[in-house]
Amino acid sequence: MVNAAEPQYDVDPDELYYQKLKVAVHEKVVDSLDLSMLAHVPEPQLAEEVTAVAKEIIQEDHRDLSANLRERLVSELFDEVFGLGPLETLMRDDSVSDILVNHPHEIYVERRGRIEPTETIFADEHHLIRIIQRIVSRVGRRIDEVSPMVDARLPDGSRINAVIPPLALGGPALSIRRFGKQPLQIDDLVESRSINADLVEFLAAAIDARISFLISGGTGAGKTTLLNALTKFIPSDERIVTIEDSAELQLQHRHVVRLETRPPNNEGAGEITQRSLVRNSLRMRPDRIIIGEVRGAEALDMLQAMNTGHEGSLTTIHANDARDALARLELMVAMSGFELPIPVVRQYIAAGISLVVHLSRLKGGARRVMEVSEIVGVSEGGFHMETVCGFEQSGVDDSGVAQGEFFFTGYRPHCLSKLRAAGLRLPDEMFDKRRIPVRTS
Repeated sequence: MVNAAEPQYDVDPDELYYQKLKVAVHEKVVDSLDLSMLAHVPEPQLAEEVTAVAKEIIQEDHRDLSANLRERLVSELFDEVFGLGPLETLMRDDSVSDILVNHPHEIYVERRGRIEPTETIFADEHHLIRIIQRIVSRVGRRIDEVSPMVDARLPDGSRINAVIPPLALGGPALSIRRFGKQPLQIDDLVESRSINADLVEFLAAAIDARISFLISGGTGAGKTTLLNALTKFIPSDERIVTIEDSAELQLQHRHVVRLETRPPNNEGAGEITQRSLVRNSLRMRPDRIIIGEVRGAEALDMLQAMNTGHEGSLTTIHANDARDALARLELMVAMSGFELPIPVVRQYIAAGISLVVHLSRLKGGARRVMEVSEIVGVSEGGFHMETVCGFEQSGVDDSGVAQGEFFFTGYRPHCLSKLRAAGLRLPDEMFDKRRIPVRTS
């Protein structure tokens, strides 16, 4: 095997010295504390205890440090002993949505859709692995050479994925996807030009009329954010069951039951899959079932639910465009173990799902609803689809953010008849052929 050249990292030598110093002091602090006795001590008292011990160690061993460095060291040692070490500052920054650790000396964050490097570093791989092990142990998991990969949810709702050698060839890697205390509302998405106000009105009516649809897009396109925002249009008297691999949805309804899958334990037993939860949810008298993301064989059970009295159910799927979303759904049904002819699968999909809403993350981090298409029929060649509306990028502005226009094609969806049957009417001119420029500044 050819060894890849070791990347060169632009590391501030003073910061690297500081992190190594902090690790050394941390080890002495831990040795000085009886952690078992501190397990039930309130956090303020715990902080005082750590601070006192840290000051004593610094005074004895590092009295030549500047006052500023001493102050920083003392204030950060609590995070080093009980928190996420260097990452705590990033975790407290509400503008950070993702933290991406590629290497102890290479850490990126995503802010407002843009990925940018940080000056945050770990002392070395051992420092990073120690923090990773602390993170996963808090959620009852372990990470080592036998189990070198973990995907889990933190108590605050953040989602973490960690991979260590031998799977991670360049050293430990950590990804943290954070979720704000207040989820984005549909008005926020309109204001950020992720979606057009007329399209929101159409989708809101579709949800009210119990029309099922699929939200598709790539990683980080905003699928879950849009799904969560659109659930506000579900009538408040309906019972909702949500099913997720890692709980991200934050519905504001009162009548919600949240279910989350469970990975196998260290012996490989006890796994609860999305498919098991979908099947069980049918016994819970739901009006609607919301699956955070359909990924495999549960697709068949989801379609059965949509076709047997649970209309208006919603889910997301990873796909490149609306048509690809349906092709992937076909493949997932095939994974269910039932050998159904492709034409039958397509009819089943078309009967259960009326619309596909596709999103993309464009240059500069802008997220847009790129396409809303209606399934109007199937044939041997595939699905017949008509585009209702979408977004066309025309360029970028001075800051590199995508510019373009929302557009309506002039096509009037067949599902409007369902809206009328539910007593819902949209303005006829809403679907007239037109273009709506989007300006980011």
